[in-house]
This record gives sequence, structure tokens and C-alpha cells, in this order.
Amino acid sequence: MAEKTYPILSRRQIEGLIADGRRIFIANQYVFKADPWLPYHPGGDKAILHMVGRDATDEVTALHSAEAREQMNRYRIGRIEGRWSNFVPPIQGGKFRPLVEGDDLEKEAEEGDVVSTDTSSSPSSREPSPVFDGAEPEIRKRRGADGPAPKSPSTSSVSSVEPDDDGMSYLDTITREKTTLDLEKYPSLDLDTQDTIVAKYRDLGERIKAEGLYKCNYGAYAIECTRYSILFALAFLFLHWGWYVPSAVFLGAFWHQLVFTAHDAGHMGITHGFHTDTVIGIIIADFLGGLSLGWWKRNHNVHHIVTNAPEHDPDIEHMPFMAVSHRFFTSMRSTFYDRIMEYDAAAKFMLRIQPYTYYILLLFGRVNLYRLSWDYLLARRGPQKGPAWWHGWFEIVGQLFFITWYFYGVLYKSIPNNWDRFVFFLISHMVPMPVHAQICLSHFAMSTSDMGPHESFPQKMLRTTMDIDCPQWLDFFHGGLQFQVIHHLFPRIPRHNLRRTQKLVQEFCNDVGIPYALYGFVDGNKQVVGTLAEVSRQAAILAKCQKVICEGDDPIHGHHH
Repeated sequence: MAEKTYPILSRRQIEGLIADGRRIFIANQYVFKADPWLPYHPGGDKAILHMVGRDATDEVTALHSAEAREQMNRYRIGRIEGRWSNFVPPIQGGKFRPLVEGDDLEKEAEEGDVVSTDTSSSPSSREPSPVFDGAEPEIRKRRGADGPAPKSPSTSSVSSVEPDDDGMSYLDTITREKTTLDLEKYPSLDLDTQDTIVAKYRDLGERIKAEGLYKCNYGAYAIECTRYSILFALAFLFLHWGWYVPSAVFLGAFWHQLVFTAHDAGHMGITHGFHTDTVIGIIIADFLGGLSLGWWKRNHNVHHIVTNAPEHDPDIEHMPFMAVSHRFFTSMRSTFYDRIMEYDAAAKFMLRIQPYTYYILLLFGRVNLYRLSWDYLLARRGPQKGPAWWHGWFEIVGQLFFITWYFYGVLYKSIPNNWDRFVFFLISHMVPMPVHAQICLSHFAMSTSDMGPHESFPQKMLRTTMDIDCPQWLDFFHGGLQFQVIHHLFPRIPRHNLRRTQKLVQEFCNDVGIPYALYGFVDGNKQVVGTLAEVSRQAAILAKCQKVICEGDDPIHGHHH
């Protein structure tokens, strides 16, 4: 049967569709309309929304199996000619012009992606699209090969006052400095350079596949399961003997190790089957660990697409307790949580001491994950339709099973008094703390700059992620999280093949001129704490600036009325 032919859609037509509320993205030169699939997407709606108006070829390939990509083809509605120039997605503040009758598409096609920024004559409340190649000469100059776009609306201060009135000029200066450093450190953002990086990245993906690095090492998982079984058995053996502290230590170590395989399953890195790996992940995460795999997948898929973007990446949104960027001082809106992350009195206090409270907060990270898991399940934030409709119900069964065996069976029935129960709970939940440090280690000290929509997927992943250098015999302790650069470039590579892939990725980085961030475990932690301390100092300086401004407003009384 002949393959269906699709009409060629112009950039202006696609912009009009997005302006009308359609979720349109590009992949492999085809135009996809994701609206019908949005409620069914197992990875959540946010992951798709961040791709609207963009060429999502590399993100789609990295995060989906060949079977899933084949199923996506039913949502193709057209194709494009030539290279696609990305829009800023609506969820990130992009504005789009509706396509109205009488628009001269041929003329606009000749003009390329130059769009007017005059909103006064727009027949709709929607504003024009803030594509990089804007019509204003001064913007065009800044948006050229040697620089990123100015901040999109989503990265701007929510304040409407002049920068000098509230200290925002100080934050803008920091933003410019950080952006300049990234521009000097990483390859140019011009289209030719980014296209070369993408082409070589795709060649690397084919080489990895040809070398069999997507094939799972099941023998390594046999060793993993043996380790888990020993830790679990020791926990219950010491519990039976009444040695509650060592029992709690071994149970915490069991949870620490389990997380790594749940992570593998969430990325379909074990059997590569969606339902099979999901069931494995739910049994590990929910039944044995009390954490929602569905919550993690919804959160983590977005993290893999908008890594280290303060407005969009939930993995770095920890206000009011922590901030890894000065941009959190603007009380920006989180597109993931759909709420303002207030830079209020509590945040100002916590950020002042965050270099000292960082590891203390990580000790209680698992307790916070319980809250997030139940919020996800009770609010039914996961897919209610499609192939994953039953996952949430299976997770609730798993959560009830966990409550039964841990809270009732272990804490209540097996430990005789409340003090010992309290100590057991604390120790068992503090011992897995290293996994939270390992997760934060990968990104907290890396760039959070907004380099605009034309930065390629591989360059963005390498700019925002670091690897940890450790001996091979210690791989079990890090569970693959020491290879987060490689994992972000190729998320579906099985964990036990990441070390073999590292050399290929290093060669790729050398070839394209992108720095490969590699630190020892201690040095990496120093980088993270240093970043937290830097943000803390910036917060203190901002507070002083604002105080001086306030006092300057009323020289007699030294304060506002």
C-alpha cells in the first residue's frame, strides 16, 4: 500500500494553527498535531507542551522506542520543506499570530520567519510570535550567530516597575554575565554550527546502536537482585533479633539501591517494553519503596526536555528551601506546578543559609517524595485514558501494600515502643540520602541560562549536566547516576552499558567542541555547595540594593509610607 502523502505546510500556517490552540510540533520533517494524544500520553502533557512549535526530532528519538515513534505517525498532518526554525512554545511564553483571511502566505514565506512585533492591529488577544529572527534591527543583531535571544516573557521579572526601582537591574546584570560566560564556553548558536552538532549527535546514536549498547545486560541485573535480596534479608534478620538500628540501616540501603532500578524501568531500559518495565518499576517504587513511579515519570520526562530551566524544570524548583539560580528571586511562575514560586520572607531566610542546610534537607527528601506521590495519585494527575489508564490504580494498590508492610508490619507490629519506632523511621529514611545528593549533583552546579530556542538538544544537555568520575568497582553505589551526561543524551541506554558509552560521548564532545563536565564525587559536591553559596550571596546583595533604594525614596524617614 502506497504511503500517504501529506501537504506541505508553511511556517505561517503552522504559526496560525498554534495560535488557534493546536499542539503542533515537528519531527523528521513531518508536522504532528498532538491534541488527540495529549490526554493519553504516558509521559504527561507537559512534555508535549514544551515541544509545541519546535523541531522535536531529537527529543522524540531519545525518549521513545521505535514502536512508540511508529504509533506517533498517525498524528501527522503535514510536512515542511527545509530547515525548521523553532518558535518559543506557548507554555514558555511564546505568542502566536492567528492566520486570518487575506494573509499573503507566499509573501510571508519569502520573508522567512521575520514577524512583526506590533500587537496593536492584531484582531486577536494573542500577541505575535517571539521567534528569534525578530523584525527589530537591534534585536536581530543580538539574536545573531554570537548571541542568544533576550529573555522570553516567561523569564522576565513579574514586576512592572522600572528595574532601578526594585533592584532588578542587579539581577539582569547577573543574567547577562552568566549568558556571556556560556556563549564564550560553548559553541556558537548559529544555525550551521548547531546543525553540525545535531548531525554528529545522530551519527553517534547510530554508532551506539550498531555496537549493541541498547541491549540490556541481564546478568548484571541478577547481581543487582542478589544485592537487594541480601540487604532486605539482613534488615528483617536484625529486626527479628530486636537490633533496630542496624535493621533500619540495611532497609535504608535497600531503598537506596532500589531507586536505581526503578529509574531504569521508568526509562524502559530493562526489557524495553512499556508495560513490562512499568510494572517492574511500580513493584519496586510503590510496593517496596512507597514512592509513585507515575509521579516520577511525569516529573522526570519534563526534566529531560527542559533541563535546568528555572521556570520549567521541576528538578531544580525547590523554593522556598533552595535556589540554584538568581532568577528565582523574581518570584517566577513554575510551568510545571502552575504556581508562583514566591520569593517571600521564608525564602529569603532559607536561601541565606542554604549552603548549610542543603545536606540536612536532603536527609528528609524521601518524606517529601511521599507527599508528592500521594498528591499525584489522589489528584489523578496521570493518564486516565489510553494504554496507561490502569497504572494509577495499580500504584494505589502498591501504596497500600507499602503502608501495610512498612508502617503496620514493621513500625507498629515489630517494634515495641514509640521511641524505637521514631528512631527506626528516621534512620531508615536518612540512609537513602545519598541518592538525593547524587540526583542534585548532576545539575545543581551547571548552567541555568536561557540560551533561546535554537540551541540544539545535545548542546543543551551537555551544558546543563555533569558526570561523576568514579572507579568501576563503585558503580553499584552510584547506580548509573554518575553518567548523567550520557544518560541525558541517550536516556534509553541500559544502565550497565553507560560506562562503555562514555568513551564514545567524550569523543563526540571533543569533535564538536562542547566541554564535557566531569568531576570527582567530592569536587562535584564542592561545585554544588559553591553554587548554593553564590546564590546566597547574590540574595544578600539584592536585599542590600533594595534596602538602599527604599531608604533613598524617603531621605527623611528612610522608609516607604
